[in-house]
Amino acid sequence: DATLTFPQTVFIRFVMQEPDKGLQAGGEAYGKWFIARLKLVNQTLSDGREFLCAGRFTIADICVAYSLDLADRLGIRAKFGPFTKEVDAYLERMRARPKFMAAVEEEQASGQDWEAGGSKL
Repeated sequence: DATLTFPQTVFIRFVMQEPDKGLQAGGEAYGKWFIARLKLVNQTLSDGREFLCAGRFTIADICVAYSLDLADRLGIRAKFGPFTKEVDAYLERMRARPKFMAAVEEEQASGQDWEAGGSKL
């Protein structure tokens, strides 16, 4: 999990939040590194399994699916991808889970509250 989310945080910081610092190339390199770090995920899913480990839905699926979804929302996959067909199928299965969809809806509502000045934070 950390090997996936760390390059994303560097990409966010230097490409999206602080582009004026002149470190965009470094941020872009970390976006490419994220895609390279998917090697183990690709290998694991290549046998057609539904979940990453234990033959069932686990915290590993939550962490990795979050990273993959975030890569989509940040544009990392579009710019440096693509994901393998197994990873694509895995992410779509995770996104189809009712609690995943509920979490996305909650995140969107929270963002709208933030924009309107009514955040709970």
